[in-house]
Amino acid sequence: MKTRLLGRTGFAVSEIGLGCWQLGGEFGPVDDGEASSILANAARLGINFWDTADVYGNGLSEHRIGTFFGKPDDLVVATKVGRSAALYPDKYTLAGVRESLEESARRLGVETIDLAQLHCVPRAVLEEGEIFGWMDAIRDEGLIRNWGASVETLAEAELCLARDGLATLQIIFNIFRQDAARSLLHRAKAEEVGIIVRLPLASGLLSGKFTARTEFAPTDHRSFNRDGEAFSVGETFGGVPFEKGVELADALEAYVPADMAMSQFALRWILDHDAVSSVIAGVSRPEQVGINAEASGLPPLSQQTHDDLARFYADRVRPHIRGEV
Repeated sequence: MKTRLLGRTGFAVSEIGLGCWQLGGEFGPVDDGEASSILANAARLGINFWDTADVYGNGLSEHRIGTFFGKPDDLVVATKVGRSAALYPDKYTLAGVRESLEESARRLGVETIDLAQLHCVPRAVLEEGEIFGWMDAIRDEGLIRNWGASVETLAEAELCLARDGLATLQIIFNIFRQDAARSLLHRAKAEEVGIIVRLPLASGLLSGKFTARTEFAPTDHRSFNRDGEAFSVGETFGGVPFEKGVELADALEAYVPADMAMSQFALRWILDHDAVSSVIAGVSRPEQVGINAEASGLPPLSQQTHDDLARFYADRVRPHIRGEV
């Protein structure tokens, strides 16, 4: 597993990280044994960047990470703050943010959190700006080593990039959501802000395994937020209507090399952007970890392929994205 520098944090993190939303059981049941197998596979394969949040399974994801005994020595754990009922959408205070992070540290079994990220807090809160000063203060107190932000839109990313204390940005970026490549990635790289990519497979569309008849568990956001009923529509299938996404994924098969799974092709496309520090790929089964990890060792895609995919996005995908990118 190759590593990259996570912005100005100084951490060398695996190119493929582990997204731990699934460990909260919100994509369907994941029992303790299966969760441990997922974490063990990640550790065995050199995946040393694990991303979680306090609200994933109401703390279950953090707890499972904190009590897992096979953690690698160089493990970097990033968690998030700001979407719990105690804070979201308009109850943010310094004391409340600090208390939430103290609870995360207890569940993770650490005194200092490696990276704490604002978790898709409302744009109005970002525009007001006081929350950034709170994160600086909590970092200076020693509860967290670094802070970053996970955002829903590029406009929110730009607001965060204007803050000197920001160490990382977590964004939606994939073959079905390419807009960040225009300028945001270049600016982040110039300012030594680490880019963490989430939803790299567009909620699984870019695995190439779905059909228009695919069904998801009622507790899965791909069921209850398919059209943005619960939160930002862009968080599910990148904002593309599911049936259209399946059609587009089928068309994308023509660009995938014969010796590469579509999911690996999608991850490799992201890794070819050198501003990206790590791609957090979530899994529901232990064997998926290895498939994702292999993308780090694949050769870069050709410039012709990148050009073809840029046109595919502009002509066939971008017109169908709902909500702000």
